[in-house]
Amino acid sequence: MKKIILSVLIIAGISLSSCGNAEEKGKTKDNKSETSMASNDIEPGKVTQMDRQMFIDRVMNFEKNKDVWVYEGDKPCIIDFYADWCRPCKLVAPIMQELAEEYKDEIYIYKVNTEQQKELASIFGIQSIPAVLFVPMEGRPQMSTGALPKETFKQAIDNFLLKKEEENK
Repeated sequence: MKKIILSVLIIAGISLSSCGNAEEKGKTKDNKSETSMASNDIEPGKVTQMDRQMFIDRVMNFEKNKDVWVYEGDKPCIIDFYADWCRPCKLVAPIMQELAEEYKDEIYIYKVNTEQQKELASIFGIQSIPAVLFVPMEGRPQMSTGALPKETFKQAIDNFLLKKEEENK
């Protein structure tokens, strides 16, 4: 009996830190379409909802550059792949907003609804959410999955995106 209870607790803990793909978990309750802002309407200090065209314009033109990563942005960015039904995603959302405010002059923070932007989710092989893509100005992006604490995000921003660690050496 103790093994069963322990197994249930472990499974519950895993499901709280990340969610499987939407096909397994079900559809969102709210299927109304989210509109993204035009590229020039990005508001500093805010998390911006991103669609396919904005991704092509501001992050990577995967139609033109099929085999090589070419970042299109003018600042590093974070892309939060999420779904409305995902509890861990709901925990990450306010952290992303706080980070957008704190780093408003240094990075962009975007969010991609994996239910509505399935093509973008498939390009990155998103199987579990939240999934967060860290995109530096130069070099390859890095993906992280699961609900991470704010301090972990800040370390990734400072060290990987902004290279602050290297400046202090």
